[in-house]
Amino acid sequence: MPNRGEVWLVDLGLAGKTRPALILNKPFSDADRALITVVPHTQALRGSTFEIALAVPFLRGGAFLVQNPLTIPAVKAERLLGRLTSPQLGLVEAGVRDWLGL
Repeated sequence: MPNRGEVWLVDLGLAGKTRPALILNKPFSDADRALITVVPHTQALRGSTFEIALAVPFLRGGAFLVQNPLTIPAVKAERLLGRLTSPQLGLVEAGVRDWLGL
């Protein structure tokens, strides 16, 4: 099961492709729906303040697109790629909060 702070290769559907995405949600129990909330990683950058670029050895360039958090079935997570450090996760979380105005 994907865990908070991990980056997985996820199937985002036909238009969204299969791409790396950061898991944001906390663990869920058997009584909960098996859903995960992710922030996709993209290499198609536009220079937006909502693109959080992090240097990690398991990803090629690009950034996490905090404008596009998605909630998808957990079965769409195909393969673990790596894990962000706490400071790196904090940068993405801050970007999501900024985008949502929280």
